[in-house]
Amino acid sequence: METKDVKENLKELSEALSKTDDKALIYNFLECLLTQNELSEVASRWALVKMLDQGMSQRNIASELGLSLCKITRGSKELQKEESAFKKMIDLS
Repeated sequence: METKDVKENLKELSEALSKTDDKALIYNFLECLLTQNELSEVASRWALVKMLDQGMSQRNIASELGLSLCKITRGSKELQKEESAFKKMIDLS
């Protein structure tokens, strides 16, 4: 799929998700949309972002979650950005 199509579809999906307060619907939708491996990957990345925000070291996160330091470093860089979407989502949770 072309990048333009990916962005348009993600924008449409984001808009649809933002229109509901039904947490069970969103959870069930994600379970239907994503494979078990994809769900695990998303959950692991969310866990690493929360751990980084709590000040846990990258090496401890890698050990605890079994993730590469590369993925954790990427998450750390995203979290440190001005207007970080990661930080905003952590603040919402």
